[in-house]
Formats: sequence, C-alpha cells, structure tokens
Amino acid sequence: MIEETQGGFLISQIKQIGGRIFEKLLIGGGVEAFNGAQGRILYILWQTDGVPIVELSQKTGLAKTTLTSMLDRMERADLIVRTFDQTDRRQIRISLTESARGLRGEYDRVSREMSEIYYAGFSREEVAAFEDTLRRVLKNLYEKERQL
Repeated sequence: MIEETQGGFLISQIKQIGGRIFEKLLIGGGVEAFNGAQGRILYILWQTDGVPIVELSQKTGLAKTTLTSMLDRMERADLIVRTFDQTDRRQIRISLTESARGLRGEYDRVSREMSEIYYAGFSREEVAAFEDTLRRVLKNLYEKERQL
C-alpha cells in the first residue's frame, strides 16, 4: 500500500490551471469559435471523424450528459453535425463541419504553445518518461472504472 501521496491532487490542479491558461491563449490568439472543453471534442474528431457518442465520451473523459449539452452548443455554432449510423440507426455519429475543419491550425498552434509551457525545462527523455507514467495511471483508472 502506498503511503499518503499527492498525485491525484496535483493532476487536478494541473488540469484546472492548464484549462484556464488554454482559454486565455485561445482568446488572446483570436480563437473564439470554441472553448477549451469543446477543443477536446474537436481534437478527437480531427483525429477520427464520425465518432459514435459513446466513444467520444470515453475518449474525452466527459460524462454523456455533459457531452450531450456541449454537442448541442457545438451544433448550434456550426462546429459538428449528428448523423445516424448507416448500419445501426440507434447509434449517432458526430462529425465535423467544414468550418470546424478550418479551425484545426489555430487549435494546433495553441496546443503547441501549451506544450511549451507544460514542458519548459524538461528534456525529451523526461517528457517521454512523464507521459509514459501518465499513461500507466490512466490505464489503472480505466481498469478500475470497468470493475466498478
């Protein structure tokens, strides 16, 4: 058993502060089409378009109820469209609009700036080791979530 640790608390703080900085960088860079939380959804869709809502929920870590309300706002802002799956009409897929596809460069620029902030003073080896450790923590959390 591990003694008292602060990893979870530190990760939570990093997420909160990082989110605030990301929002400021978006606004400072003139990106007002989406906010940081919506950027996570767009990021997943830029990797693979036409993702089912369940998978989008898993990949973003957002609860389906939270995700649904965010998707409503994003649809009204002409960032995404919902379509029924061709083979399973019960499943809804989320796809990017042309306007959202055009925002990727701006998002990538702000993401690179965030990476520079996160990893200032880190060597490539330290970054790789840190991210490997985070993946292990995430894997542990996924496994536990499946058990509960």
